Amino acid sequence: MIPIKINKLPMLLAMLGIMLTSCSEQLNQPELNNNFAGGTDFSKTENMIFSLIGVYQAVNSRGWEQPLVVATRGDDVNAAGDQQGLKNQDRYVYDNSFFGSRTLWETYYTDIISAHTGMEQIERFMELADEDGIALGSRYIAEAKVLRSLLLFQLSQVYGAVFIPESSNLEDLADVTEVPSKDEVMQHISNQMDEAIPFLLDMRPNERTDLPGGVTRYTALMIKAAANQELENYQIVADATGQIISSGKFSLFLEFYELFKTPGKLSDESLFEFQYSDFGAGEGDRVSHLYAPYGPNSWTPTVKGASSGWGFFEPSMKYVEFMLDRGEEVRLETSVFFSQRGIDSLIAITDYTAATLPVFVSPTTRDGDTNTADVRSIFSSGKHYLPTNQLIPGRTDYGSNKNYIVFRYAETLLMHAEALLQGASSSAISADQAVNLVRERAGLAPLSGVTLDQVVDEKYAELAMEWGKRFFDMVRLERYDELSYEGRIFTQDKTFVTYHQDQIDEFPILGELTNN
Repeated sequence: MIPIKINKLPMLLAMLGIMLTSCSEQLNQPELNNNFAGGTDFSKTENMIFSLIGVYQAVNSRGWEQPLVVATRGDDVNAAGDQQGLKNQDRYVYDNSFFGSRTLWETYYTDIISAHTGMEQIERFMELADEDGIALGSRYIAEAKVLRSLLLFQLSQVYGAVFIPESSNLEDLADVTEVPSKDEVMQHISNQMDEAIPFLLDMRPNERTDLPGGVTRYTALMIKAAANQELENYQIVADATGQIISSGKFSLFLEFYELFKTPGKLSDESLFEFQYSDFGAGEGDRVSHLYAPYGPNSWTPTVKGASSGWGFFEPSMKYVEFMLDRGEEVRLETSVFFSQRGIDSLIAITDYTAATLPVFVSPTTRDGDTNTADVRSIFSSGKHYLPTNQLIPGRTDYGSNKNYIVFRYAETLLMHAEALLQGASSSAISADQAVNLVRERAGLAPLSGVTLDQVVDEKYAELAMEWGKRFFDMVRLERYDELSYEGRIFTQDKTFVTYHQDQIDEFPILGELTNN
């Protein structure tokens, strides 16, 4: 039996939603800012945490299409289904009318502004706080900086040049005359993490008791490393990842298959994940993400009545062949939810037969759910699949109660290894040691004298279908041929998604960038 995990952070997000909305509305009313009897009483510093929870609530509330816009490019994943804008993006044909691009921009910036609102509220509390309250407020502001930077990081990965809000005042963006480049955004994020790190808790996210799974010093170090990887500042990457490794606080979750499912929620491998919960109840309040786009559009679930998905997101045939050629087992089984149609397609284009394919290449998972899709996707993402026998009884939505991992320790190890092979130095761990920790869990033999190509392949095997990380690696390494596959042609000018026309209309300077 799978244990039910109930985390109080999602519960607080659900319970305090109305209160936080009210608090934000009051802050925006000048007559209430200095009238504690009629509005927010900033002398009640014990309420300061509500402003931070409001930031978590905003950042956690991702629409279904937003992770897809970030993730659906690269040779690990294909767009499927009837979302033409997403399918065009997957083929590097960028449509400035695609609704997903519009909502990614709008909602991410709304939530970045919400983070600034939260920080400004906390500063108001700190004006009336004692010494302990000031220290606590400084930590809360540091957490909000990290959450804001995560969204800004993903925005810049997708669009390149993006605005960097410095406050909650939208008028600051009204007369912008230049848009920071991607490199400038990444440097800003790295600087923000340097500001935040001294104030953050020195523990794993799952060690926190106030907000379990919340941001810690190591979340900030991981974001700093990711930003500097984009900048190709490999010594800073090695230093930041080395601090995470040397802390001795993180380890790989033993069962890769379960890492992305209920047993893996807030594991010792997690540096940050978006948290969702059914609160152990088959009905009533829940904090959820819509995982249906990742699931097969038809299936026979173990639990009768469990909903199928939409079939919008599929692992690529190139990735499946790559993994089979490497002799991968648990990582392939975990990453790909096969359908019989996909298996037949695989047999048709390779030397494999039904008899020679590994036994786990099956439309039925080890948990008994069967992918019967015969339209849209030929494979589904196993990393976004939750076995129906892990659903809370009474819940039927695809993936209900599942968290969404953003950063994990395996990526830390592989980033560290790559940085060393790009010329950085570190006393934390060698490239061989870092790579072999990841390979050991995957059931693969250790490597000696690991090369950059081997690290790149390891990242492909380990991180596929996770936030477009393969695509961004290939762009950074200028391995464009890898992105030109199955009829796609990638060129450097296809690195960034086109701004939506609504954003160009609101900020004409974006049109100038698009036309250059």
